[in-house]
Amino acid sequence: MPDNALLQMFKLADLKKSDIFCHLGCGQGKAVELAAKKFGVKKALGIEIDEKTAAVARRKVARLKNAEIVTGDILNANLSDVTVVLFWFSDPAVVDAVVKKFRKELKSSARVITIWSPPGLMLPQIVDFPFFVCKKPFKYATSVRQQIKAIYGNKCIDFTAAWMLAERYIDALGVVPGEYRRFVNILQSMVIWINAWNMGVTCEDGVPPPVNAYLGILREFFSIDMKDLFTREPKEESMTPLVPPADDKMGCCE
Repeated sequence: MPDNALLQMFKLADLKKSDIFCHLGCGQGKAVELAAKKFGVKKALGIEIDEKTAAVARRKVARLKNAEIVTGDILNANLSDVTVVLFWFSDPAVVDAVVKKFRKELKSSARVITIWSPPGLMLPQIVDFPFFVCKKPFKYATSVRQQIKAIYGNKCIDFTAAWMLAERYIDALGVVPGEYRRFVNILQSMVIWINAWNMGVTCEDGVPPPVNAYLGILREFFSIDMKDLFTREPKEESMTPLVPPADDKMGCCE
């Protein structure tokens, strides 16, 4: 995670010197270090289950009196004093368990920063895609469609929205070299659209021509077959292979 993305998230959450910050799954501790040094928080805590990775993070913050790295399972972390949490996991079981901890342990007004989507069906108070801030007491949507509408102002996601969200995600993280940007945009937008399709929240009834085209390009020229990502069967007639001419094999990603 680059510093500029972390800075953007911390400013979005209004991280202050009086805050106790915790990064669940802190990796090598960059967020913990930045919260402690740049924002001067009262305490910056990182929880990391992998001992070797935690050791790297511990060395990184060794000279900071207001920073600490703990080796352990995030589900066993004590969050009772924490006022700002950074949490970025996609496993539904882990997300559900951590959301229960948030409800039980976090103080009122505590803020939860997430990337890509709010945790579970939470409704965020602040949105600057791909970053979200949810504040306790938490509010919840009753369905994914309701959550999408509350966040984006539309109850469904079409190909154009998937492409633009992928673009914003790439720009926000800023880690994709320019020569690969187009390819990553194609790949990420396909992941977004397919996930939306599987959840039944795409605006299209079938696979639209642009999605079909890019799936064909990824399959034919990059050996990336994404058909197994479809857990909800598309209409057969909407999955006709659509591949660019042979003399334009690399035109999509120049």
